[in-house]
Amino acid sequence: MTLALAQARHAASLDEVPVGAVVMRQGQVVGQAHNETVHRSDPTAHAELLAIQRALQAVGTDRLDDCTLYVTLEPCAQCAGAIVLAKVGKLVFGAYDDKAGMCGSVGDLVRHPRLNHRAEVLGGVEAEACGDLLKAFFVARR
Repeated sequence: MTLALAQARHAASLDEVPVGAVVMRQGQVVGQAHNETVHRSDPTAHAELLAIQRALQAVGTDRLDDCTLYVTLEPCAQCAGAIVLAKVGKLVFGAYDDKAGMCGSVGDLVRHPRLNHRAEVLGGVEAEACGDLLKAFFVARR
């Protein structure tokens, strides 16, 4: 989560919403990213999606079942869908997102019983640090 928080801080320095994500496989980083929605003018350029794409390319496969995705904010529907499609083995996230979180808050797409893959999920890791970073970013913008 420390590496994901570093990605989130970098995002904030670029005026991006401070969310960071890191994909680990056997103790090695295989993908990492921060939100790039403003820079790319693309509302789908979320940290999780970009980190998953980079990890898939690095690993050279279409599944990440032996990987752990660390992200500073509970994934949204888009990113939860990507986690399922990429068959990420484990998801570890920081702050819960009561407005858009689809890994337990608003819904639970990553563990939906009718889908063909369900990730192991651990939420609330470093939640205060992750949440404080987001709060400070939005307070500064107002």
